[in-house]
Amino acid sequence: MHRTFCCCLSALAFYACSSGTTDQSVQAENPKPNIVYILADDLGYGDLGFTGQEYIKTPNLDKLAAEGMFFTAHYSGSTVCAPARSALISGLHTGHAPVRGNYEIQPEGQYPLPDSVFTVFESLKASGYTTGAFGKWGLGYPGSEGDPTNQGVDVFYGYNCQRMGHNYYPYHLWHNQDSVVLEENAGENLNLYAPNLIHEQTLKFIEDNQEKPFFLYVPSIIPHAELIAPEEEMAEHMGRFEETPYKGVDEGPTYKIGGYMSQENPRAAFVAMVELLDKQVGEILAKLDQLGLRENTLVVFTSDNGPHLEGGADPDFFNSNGPYRGYKRDLYEGGIRVPMIANWPGKIQPGRSGHPSAFWDVYATLAELSGSEVPENTDGISFVPTLMGNLEQQATHEYLYWEFIEQGGKQAVRKGDWKAIRLNLNKDPNPPIELYNLAVDPGEQNNLADQHPERVAELKELMESSHQPNPIFKLYVDEINK
Repeated sequence: MHRTFCCCLSALAFYACSSGTTDQSVQAENPKPNIVYILADDLGYGDLGFTGQEYIKTPNLDKLAAEGMFFTAHYSGSTVCAPARSALISGLHTGHAPVRGNYEIQPEGQYPLPDSVFTVFESLKASGYTTGAFGKWGLGYPGSEGDPTNQGVDVFYGYNCQRMGHNYYPYHLWHNQDSVVLEENAGENLNLYAPNLIHEQTLKFIEDNQEKPFFLYVPSIIPHAELIAPEEEMAEHMGRFEETPYKGVDEGPTYKIGGYMSQENPRAAFVAMVELLDKQVGEILAKLDQLGLRENTLVVFTSDNGPHLEGGADPDFFNSNGPYRGYKRDLYEGGIRVPMIANWPGKIQPGRSGHPSAFWDVYATLAELSGSEVPENTDGISFVPTLMGNLEQQATHEYLYWEFIEQGGKQAVRKGDWKAIRLNLNKDPNPPIELYNLAVDPGEQNNLADQHPERVAELKELMESSHQPNPIFKLYVDEINK
């Protein structure tokens, strides 16, 4: 893979000589910014207080957004877990990325991200960063070339396998390549809530690396199904809602290894989980403040795709997708448009940005901010100019592209305000194209394909040119469509 450097010397000089109100010795010794990237799991655009959520309180995230920049047109890399993370870590959209679906490997793990991919972790590590990942990985079974420790992650703690990440009281977690058996959760015991264990290790990583630049990736499993939270988190929400109990898996071979447990109060559980996530974000920020690191730290918060429908979840009740159509596994806006906050005191001015961006832009952005290396063949464009208020210098994408191999095969393209989608590609290589004008129809209710055939033809050509065949995933597509 050919690589090129993407350094911003003037920006680095600015960071090196900038002053702060916290620990000046740490700032002087650590001119490169620390980076904290928090990725919620299946959190919808409308699940936060500042985006209109009525039932869930998210004061820490609301404050983070109010004091930072909220991107109103930011997109995930995909509409499910593994390919979204693949796009984020590789800087490639799903027409080019090697991982394009949730391809399971038994007994634990997913199809591995190849060693040939020069990940954002490897890039930042090479430029002097300590790298940590705490939460759900999903890009390679333990010991494979896709294992986080083989992709540039110095410290990993959490779930290697996203299927195992369905369960919040697991039998084990992973610390680097060591399996950490949770004896307290043996059998049917529900004693150690994994997100709390992972959060403890997240805070420890900050403590341990406060004297040097670090990249902290926090791919939380909250609020992915199953819907369950510790009793102390659930207590204040019990009785708030009219509930429809969910009957899940409470015994048998998939219990705690993929099957969702039953939940008598799924709405209360969902609220408790999102509020716990907000609390954990607040504690990460408090730790940065306590250690005098906040003014030299970029904090990003987003979600990996739209809201899910599994495990008793009720996104319609919570209006989880906000004004957008679709859910997880859709390429409509509700499946791929995600809330994104970027906060860096004294560097990023508070406000909102409508700059269209996607997960594959994050790599290029972090490389520019840190003076790190980015592959030459990236699909990403740095949005540092937007972060720093230099809008006249912001390059833009000609278009954004997604493909999804499940549910019959799907493609989507956004160019300017126009969005095209086509479905059932595995059965029909030339299915009809839906066309929407997001400027006037963000909810994608009015298909304008018949009125704009020239626009349809243009976006169809982009769909076809953006897809590069992936033989491994062709096998997977054939398997799931038998």
